[in-house]
Amino acid sequence: MTLTATNPWRFCVAPMMDWTTPACRYFHRQASRHARLYTEMINAGAIVHGDAERHLRFDAAEHPVALQLGGAEPQLLAQAASIGAAFGYDEINLNCGCPSDRVQEGRFGACLMLEPQRVADCVQAMREVCTIPVTVKCRIGVDDSADYAFLQRFVDIVSTAGASTFIVHARKAWLNGLSPKQNREVPPLSYPTVLRLKQDFPQLTLVLNGGLSTLDQCEAQLEQLDGVMLGRAAYDDPYLLTAVDARLFGDRTARPSRAQLLRRMQPYVERELAAGTSLARITRHVLGLYRGEPGGRAFRRVLSEQAPRAGAGWPVIETALAATLATPHAAAA
Repeated sequence: MTLTATNPWRFCVAPMMDWTTPACRYFHRQASRHARLYTEMINAGAIVHGDAERHLRFDAAEHPVALQLGGAEPQLLAQAASIGAAFGYDEINLNCGCPSDRVQEGRFGACLMLEPQRVADCVQAMREVCTIPVTVKCRIGVDDSADYAFLQRFVDIVSTAGASTFIVHARKAWLNGLSPKQNREVPPLSYPTVLRLKQDFPQLTLVLNGGLSTLDQCEAQLEQLDGVMLGRAAYDDPYLLTAVDARLFGDRTARPSRAQLLRRMQPYVERELAAGTSLARITRHVLGLYRGEPGGRAFRRVLSEQAPRAGAGWPVIETALAATLATPHAAAA
């Protein structure tokens, strides 16, 4: 496999509310040069009418990085997309998959799948104001509208407006009766539905999301689909990302140790601390680095106890790394 033979969506880390913050994305980028990263979903109105700099700032090292927008008004989304493109994002992604009550109140997220023409209008409006790709993240269905014809019609209408990449969470969304967490776990997965969609729309880029937790699973799905997207698995076990470049992109750059990976964060951490960011806001995203490893519990304990303290800085991270070595039978970092 050569790097030029892969498409930009071959491996993605999912947008996750309160999780895929700039600090998280910077950390993930140290683990993989090629994974496509996504922001949390950001309300288009907050960008247009609020503090765009606070919502959209990111480090240049994060590229390729996509901005995920929430919204249902074409012109408002177009304004937000234009601002996002000016900030330097590589993609604008429209959320048509989130089932939370807060999102439904704003008439966007998964409930937008019930209005495919509105989604098409939103996509067209955004494409008219920016040259970067405009993509859509959706489910395979909503409530009782979960038959394949419903999904097929949605993709047909929206793709006609110019969306050529769809990230499909292979579960339907229940807008009533299930929490967002339950919506990620309770509705059954249907990978065959996404595969059928690829067969019916071979010209589109189809990315599978939902239930994937290992690179073996990813490789298996990439035999038939264009891309895969991991969410909680990549966040809870971030060291998994250090194997992505070699296995999925043919990049044989040496895989870092866990300690090396974390130490790559030092310039970023010190810069953020100088700007007033608390250490805990950064280290909460690295707690899974030693998941399942000797010393992992000691590592998490040091960060959880010491990072929130006033004045906490890089030495806390070095203390946490040292704690992994002090644990009996801990492997050298």
